Amino acid sequence: MGAMGVADVADAVAYRPLLFSIAYGMTGSVGDAEDIVQDAFLGLTKAHRAGTEIAAPKAYLATSVTRLGINHLGSARVRRETYVGEWLPEPVVVSEDRPGPAEHAELADSLSMAFLVLLEALSPVERAVFMLREVFGYEYPEVARATGKSEANCRQIFARARKRIAAGGKTADSAPPRARRAEGEELARTFFEAAAGGEMDALLGMLAPDVVYHGDGGGKARAVAKSVSDPHRVGRLLIGGLRRLRSLGASLRPAVINGRPGALIVDAEGRVASVVELDIVDRVVRAVHTVSNPDKLGHLGPVSDIGRLPEGK
Repeated sequence: MGAMGVADVADAVAYRPLLFSIAYGMTGSVGDAEDIVQDAFLGLTKAHRAGTEIAAPKAYLATSVTRLGINHLGSARVRRETYVGEWLPEPVVVSEDRPGPAEHAELADSLSMAFLVLLEALSPVERAVFMLREVFGYEYPEVARATGKSEANCRQIFARARKRIAAGGKTADSAPPRARRAEGEELARTFFEAAAGGEMDALLGMLAPDVVYHGDGGGKARAVAKSVSDPHRVGRLLIGGLRRLRSLGASLRPAVINGRPGALIVDAEGRVASVVELDIVDRVVRAVHTVSNPDKLGHLGPVSDIGRLPEGK
């Protein structure tokens, strides 16, 4: 087979949703994922112009994205060691008035915030092997080609990664079936209405006994210093936070966050102040993830300053 033609390079754009999801799963950052995918396409274009024979562009691009993601995590881990407060991934948001980036929506469903935080416990190579095998269903020969490891080594790495995750009492997330997703979105609407209305009893009825609230302000916006557990504490936190935001003219807009029901909190001008994702299991909220760090909201549009902390705080 000869070198790729121009039409082949153009057709490769169809792989972008998959490539974005691999990159996002590796980095937890929308911006970094988009940069990695762009770099992979640039590499493909350069290879095409150089006359390089590429029999399988999809595999070529997936390998490029995976290895770029592994390299990226080396420097990202160093930055996260000095991160202020709890780290959460940048949210992938789909809503009626904010449908984009549509190409990200479907595959990113498998990458909830809880799952991405879970992957932080793995080394970059472990993360790549586990994600390609567990989330995207790659066979071991494909995982080996993408990571540059032997097939036998990938099997060992995957088994080790799965044990590390299981040791934390967690299992890998999967996207909820569409029927359960609709049910979850309805529960989310009722949940946010109860929180906004200060209805503690109703809220407690929807919170799991072991519910945990996670907040990421990055030291730049109001957020809890560390995760909060106990339904009553979480309930008071939600009611108090929404009461304060409402006094500032903010409102809630339902949205799908990383494939899970949630909401955008926007100010009176429609600028995003925060994103809330609900992890709903068996008709109760098991976890609440709130991202208010303005650095992680810029890809969603104009960012509000109503929750921003004063400089130097």
